[in-house]
Amino acid sequence: MKAKNHRTHVSNVLVIGSGGAGLRAAIEAKKSGVEVTVIGKRKKEDVHTVLAAGGINASFGNVDSKDNWKQHFADTMIEGYNLSEPRMVELMAKEAPGLVSEIDEWGANFAKLENGKLDQRYFGAHTYRRTCYSGDYTGRSILKTLIKKANELKIPIHDSQYVTELLVHNNICFGAMTFNINNGERTVFIADSTIIAAGGHTRIWRKSSSRRNENSGDAFYLALKAGCKLKDMELVQFHPTGMVVPEEISGTLVTEAVRGEGGRLINGKGERFMANYDKQRLELSTRDRVAMANYLEISEGRASKNGGVYLDISHKSKEFIIKKLPRMYRQFLDTLMIDISKTPMEVAPTAHYSMGGIIVDPDTHNTGVDGLFAAGECTSGLHGANRLGGNSLAEILIFGKRAGKYAAERSLSLDVQYRSRDIIKKAHKKIDFLLKSGDHVARPLQRELRNIMWEKCGVVRDEIKLQEGLKMIDRLKKLSKSLDVRPDSEGYEDLMLAFDLEGSIMAAEATILGALKRKESRGSHQRSDFKEVRKEQELNYVISLGNNKKLKIQSEKLKTINPELKTMIESTREIKDFKGLLLE
Repeated sequence: MKAKNHRTHVSNVLVIGSGGAGLRAAIEAKKSGVEVTVIGKRKKEDVHTVLAAGGINASFGNVDSKDNWKQHFADTMIEGYNLSEPRMVELMAKEAPGLVSEIDEWGANFAKLENGKLDQRYFGAHTYRRTCYSGDYTGRSILKTLIKKANELKIPIHDSQYVTELLVHNNICFGAMTFNINNGERTVFIADSTIIAAGGHTRIWRKSSSRRNENSGDAFYLALKAGCKLKDMELVQFHPTGMVVPEEISGTLVTEAVRGEGGRLINGKGERFMANYDKQRLELSTRDRVAMANYLEISEGRASKNGGVYLDISHKSKEFIIKKLPRMYRQFLDTLMIDISKTPMEVAPTAHYSMGGIIVDPDTHNTGVDGLFAAGECTSGLHGANRLGGNSLAEILIFGKRAGKYAAERSLSLDVQYRSRDIIKKAHKKIDFLLKSGDHVARPLQRELRNIMWEKCGVVRDEIKLQEGLKMIDRLKKLSKSLDVRPDSEGYEDLMLAFDLEGSIMAAEATILGALKRKESRGSHQRSDFKEVRKEQELNYVISLGNNKKLKIQSEKLKTINPELKTMIESTREIKDFKGLLLE
């Protein structure tokens, strides 16, 4: 069962994660003239990118001619409650049109206007219509296009590879240790540059839009162990409407287009309640406010029979619903045998997007560890305290490309390929250490952690709950030291879950530490004991791993904003007319 043997795979650039950010990074590196390898734990056609439905932002001004990159910058900073990294937002806003045009030319097939230009629609909190889209499957369309391009460039993509360790010596990353989830075979991937694009940590909440075995926080844990720092881990976006039942798919998204098309939120007492939280916008309020409203209706005893609230579109005709919301109609029919044209849906908030993550240089996406870059949801800086809808798909293309470009440049600048046999031996020892009999199985402990995070660090937080959560996580840490990990004919999933649990516990602790420090309510971070936005909390909270393997947290001042762009933010008016606006 224990083995020191491994295969060795050598390339110039290694990309960890086969989603949109990882593939765009790989494509750019390959086009720069180096050899690239992509590894991922899921099948490349079924990564988290496929769940991004709404669209991708770019300020073309095709529909609203007044739109421009500066307005996109301002909207993003405002929606992020001023916590975003200004340079990163500037780069995204400037470069989005070029990257969106490029992916469309590669075959993403975005919707077009009669004049042949890309169509654009509203998302919540956008001053102008700037979201390009492929129906309600934009993420899937982008991913398919990137896979096709990667295949054309002959970039190898290895599925079922679980990364246990980034290989780092003297602050230089020279690759990663993996095992194959199906057969346990270990591979040392040696590379001049490594790009981590392995997603966020929203699966560690009981209700989550992420699926099983994805977004478990493993990217954050790998980065911390490698010497990187994390920022703003407490800033997690909760989507207002996820499915409540059945339990196995609890948290699955119910698109906000349901509310955009006239869906009404009703509590267990039959009351339409959004007027109590936002008289003007009602169900068309911002994501953080609707999530808060749903949470309070549930927690204050006005829940539906299964612990949610009702989302009702049944006042619209069946023909209208099937035309406008075909996926939702089919989703409820297939999973619950509910016809939403006759029966309300039960929904509740669900953990949706990690806005904090690995600290990177805005321009190069270097992590500060030599040879290690990061891109996508695992990074921090772009979204601040509340993500502007449509920016996540823009992020993966723009910063995936940048990470790939600079990773390739580093490789091309080197004369020799670095490695350390001692570090590889230590990575083997870590795997060997976990392969043993024990008193506990990972799955139940994962479930316990998800319950802790939902109840103690959910949509609304307070000091007492957060401190209780820390103590409960400390207990889980101790239990996890005696895991039963026995690979069998079904593969090495037990070993994957053991590593996932370690990563999830670390990500959970980092999130709670940040939530305790941020003594205010700002965007997605809501505290019942500090209900206002506080000026003195306009800062970022940074997490690092000390020599004693304990997490340390400190605050950092925000970066300064270009005066011209600051004026743009100040002159942006609150949107008054919500007719025709889709949500985030």
